[in-house]
Amino acid sequence: MSHSPTSSLGEISPAGLERSGAGAAAGTAYSLYVLVLLTLVYITNFIDRIVLGILVGPIKAELRLSDSELGLIGGTAFALFYTALGIPVGWWADRVSRLRIMTAALVCWSLFTALTGAAHSFLMLFLARLGVGVGEAGGVAPAYSLIADYFRPGRRARALGFYSLAIPIGSALGYLLGGYLTTAFTWRAAFVLLGAIGVLLAPVFLATVREPARGTHDAGTPRRAPPLAEVWHVLAAKPAFWLLSLGSGCGSLMGYGLLFWLPSFFMRSDGMSLLQVSRLLGALLLFGGVPGILIGSYIADRVGARDPRAYAVVPALAFLCILPCYALGTTMPMGPVTFVIFLIPAALQLVWLGPVITAIQHLVAPAMRSLASAIFLFINNLLGLGLGALILGFASDRLAARFGSASLRYAILGGTGFYVLAAAFFLWAATRLRRDLEPLTPSPAPDPRAT
Repeated sequence: MSHSPTSSLGEISPAGLERSGAGAAAGTAYSLYVLVLLTLVYITNFIDRIVLGILVGPIKAELRLSDSELGLIGGTAFALFYTALGIPVGWWADRVSRLRIMTAALVCWSLFTALTGAAHSFLMLFLARLGVGVGEAGGVAPAYSLIADYFRPGRRARALGFYSLAIPIGSALGYLLGGYLTTAFTWRAAFVLLGAIGVLLAPVFLATVREPARGTHDAGTPRRAPPLAEVWHVLAAKPAFWLLSLGSGCGSLMGYGLLFWLPSFFMRSDGMSLLQVSRLLGALLLFGGVPGILIGSYIADRVGARDPRAYAVVPALAFLCILPCYALGTTMPMGPVTFVIFLIPAALQLVWLGPVITAIQHLVAPAMRSLASAIFLFINNLLGLGLGALILGFASDRLAARFGSASLRYAILGGTGFYVLAAAFFLWAATRLRRDLEPLTPSPAPDPRAT
């Protein structure tokens, strides 16, 4: 399958947009194929992002690092360039081939994941995670924009929700593969082998996915991306965008913190082995996270179309219901009952993805979606990735003198306050969504076969 015509710099010409868009929107089967392949790329993204969490134990023992240092490596190092580069990459993706950006990003983060296995000091590990962040900066915002161009508004939340399944699936595989590969070989070999997956996937992605026309399913779409100042002016006039971003960021702060520190929590509090923890967390993410995303996305498409406030209210209620689960689950030894208790927040903490990401796509015109998504991800990941692992690690170090090996339990319990803050931002956003959403009038004569 050929690519759309581009200029020497990769910018898509209007004629190329028309031809590639016609093909891309032509059939449900191909649209679903693209969605599956985008999701596979995102799965490798999360495998490479999350695997460090399950390997904290052997890395800490070999390199003699503190919890605070591991928090810096696990969150802040990755987030520094991931967040900083996200906005310029989003600006670029509104103007040139999103597929080429994503392919280069996939190769970059995969190679640096493999290089993580060669680290022999805090600095080397920190720099390797910086490199992973550089690559992953180009992996998500362009994909959001592509999905919005492959699926019409009434199905976007479910398509974006399916794409977001990569988060629990990739996280679960990161835990499981990290645990099994480290047990069979070493933690260094685990990084090398997992990085190789993305390098092999990149040429398949580039060769078989077509660049669609921007705004295929949206009426009155401009062909040229507006300048950054115009996008900023549009977003500045939409409080819902900032409130949704802050709410997601507060929820992600705790979510990423838990992804990084729950393996260590179960090892320290319950004496579980690395392989036992990898199986436990893999099961929680698959059997909890996958249904949570699907339920949230289904509600967004069914209810959000009638009342857009649901895009914010549903995630707010989900976050509030998490609190008693962690308050109870972290004080009980692991067993069947405790597993079910942890399964509930594993689902609820991912309910927000489909509704909120869909709302972000609907807050701006199609030609602004990559950049708006990048700004949203900047806020979300600056708080979540940049501070989540660090705050819980720092709190654990400070509480260790008083609580010993139980310090992580109390760090996690204190961190659940961020879910309350997230719910407050979402409920505030709900009061603005009706006014701030862009009109979602479909194009006058859509292809009847389009998804």
